[in-house]
Amino acid sequence: MNWKSSKPRWVLILLCALSLSSTAQQNNPTDGNYDAHAAFGPLFYTQNGNEYRSASGYPGPKYWQNRADYNIAATLDEVKNTVTGTVVITYKNNSPDKLPYLWLQLDQNLFSEKSRGAALIPPGSRYGARGEKVDGGYRLKDPIVSQKGKAVKFTPIIEDTRMQIRLEEPLAAGEVISIKIDYSFVIPANGSDRMGHLETKNGEIYTIAQWFPRMCVYDDVLGWNTLPYWGASEFYCEYGDVDFTVNAPASHLVMGSGELLNPQEVFTAQQLSRWNAAKSSDQKVSIRSEAEVTDPKSRPAKDRLTWRFKMNNTRDVAWASSKAFVLDAARINLPSGKKALAVSAQPVESNGNDSYGRGVEYVKGAIEHYSRKWFEYPYPMAVNIASNVSGMEYPGIVFCGWKAKTSETWGVIDHEFGHTWFPMIVGSNERKYGWMDEGFNTFINGLSNDAFNNGEYKNAPVDMHANARFMGSPGVESIMLSPDGMKERNIGLNLYYKPSWGLKILRDQVLGADRFDYAFQNYIKHWAFKHPTPFDFFRSMDNGAGEDLSWFWRGWFLESWRMDQAITSVAPAKKNGVADGYNIVVANLEKMPMPVILQITTASGKKDIVKLPVDVWMRNSSWIVHYPTNEEVVSVVLDPDKVLPDVNPDNNTWSK
Repeated sequence: MNWKSSKPRWVLILLCALSLSSTAQQNNPTDGNYDAHAAFGPLFYTQNGNEYRSASGYPGPKYWQNRADYNIAATLDEVKNTVTGTVVITYKNNSPDKLPYLWLQLDQNLFSEKSRGAALIPPGSRYGARGEKVDGGYRLKDPIVSQKGKAVKFTPIIEDTRMQIRLEEPLAAGEVISIKIDYSFVIPANGSDRMGHLETKNGEIYTIAQWFPRMCVYDDVLGWNTLPYWGASEFYCEYGDVDFTVNAPASHLVMGSGELLNPQEVFTAQQLSRWNAAKSSDQKVSIRSEAEVTDPKSRPAKDRLTWRFKMNNTRDVAWASSKAFVLDAARINLPSGKKALAVSAQPVESNGNDSYGRGVEYVKGAIEHYSRKWFEYPYPMAVNIASNVSGMEYPGIVFCGWKAKTSETWGVIDHEFGHTWFPMIVGSNERKYGWMDEGFNTFINGLSNDAFNNGEYKNAPVDMHANARFMGSPGVESIMLSPDGMKERNIGLNLYYKPSWGLKILRDQVLGADRFDYAFQNYIKHWAFKHPTPFDFFRSMDNGAGEDLSWFWRGWFLESWRMDQAITSVAPAKKNGVADGYNIVVANLEKMPMPVILQITTASGKKDIVKLPVDVWMRNSSWIVHYPTNEEVVSVVLDPDKVLPDVNPDNNTWSK
């Protein structure tokens, strides 16, 4: 507004005085750290949407991503504990750019004694090979690169957990190239708690992941994503179809990602019959029982067998192999009417009903819940493997700690299969933004816990006052930091709990379940099998819920702001000289704004809950809440159910 210079000076003085008087009524000064302009500043999004990534937070009309298909043949040697294989990668450049070189991930190289990760991982860490002496890393033959059946000239360069293929002629937009690599590696017993092998009384259990050279992602955000694998940070992979075979001793059962294509070749006749029966059963069918594990007749009388699997539109595959497996299965019912197969494989030591004997029930319950609630499960099987991996997820298969009991067993299976939605369906960059899979997944796990078996493992209420004390500690990094840059002791808080608590606060206290769920479902739907960034998520939630949540994204995710609301006074109010209820003054003392929740108790024992939206803090550091009543107010409590992360609950209570 342009005020005219001819306006009398006394009018301007009067207007300023009135403005200051009005402000004083609502914006009483406090001794706190709150800055409304910093919290609600309008310039949160510094880039406009474009044709690749829309301002709505969804993929734009020209969004693209490259594609990597894999054909893999692998052999397991249980004497030498090695995997030997050949991978043929068919890579399509869907970008508008010419690519003068290609980058591949060689994650197994983490377990080489000379790797950068080995130098960075401290003793006693969960990551790396956990003190094990293993001659790890890939043994590679020179790649063979071809295009349209003709050899391509190139130079390969290996740098730690990456390989660069420098092409003599760039790969043009829309072109396809083929890379063939022969490789082998020694399987570490404890491979960053994501793969390995475990000795049980009936044989070794092998859990095999990060087991073939894979393409790095080339995207419109960073170009080539080439962060090395250092253990703490997980993965960022292109989507494509994967055909793979595993040749293993015939005494073994092998379970892998995708669909088992040749069950008639690898099961006994009895097992094949049970396998097929399980596809039509809502109850667990035992494919191989505990009693049959040590019976030689429970496996075909051959030396070795080849198991064939196929998985479409996936970012990765993994598998497990053992002669010690009990194997169970049952049908999964999906909302569209499609069916999938829930599978659980565990040693006899883990087969009790207080453990993985209920594995199939847990797999089925988790998958059916998430499919109804968020997005339908896209794979033909969902396989749980009990092993020495405490908990790790891959498309269609998860590895879970073999010693888990009761609620721990449900919790680890539910959590690892929750990862189907984040990051297997919604393919975020885990290596940079671990919270976009771990935090989102931990959040949806909370709803799944409440839903499973009529609340058998229902969550206890979360005390956010207690959580706030350590969440805002000076030694805790920002959520947005790469996991490799965090202290290992802070990873659980920063990647899992704080993001999930934030989403729960948005759902329960800011937006409500309907608006939150609608926006979250649309985020999943639009980014299914694609690569969103944190700001794509923020924008999609703002648009889907119809709310500017930049104050929340800024304070909770980009910063580590603390919240502290306080009751500064409670006093009888008068209107025209007549008693008119009470005025309750609430102050915001720290940088993070949040809604206000007041519990007001009157002399008769009546309790009222008064809620104010976060908007009251847009231009104020204190707010007067007028409570109309004819009774005496005897107590006022801020956030009585402790659902907000108030770091100082001592100033939350007033009593007469």
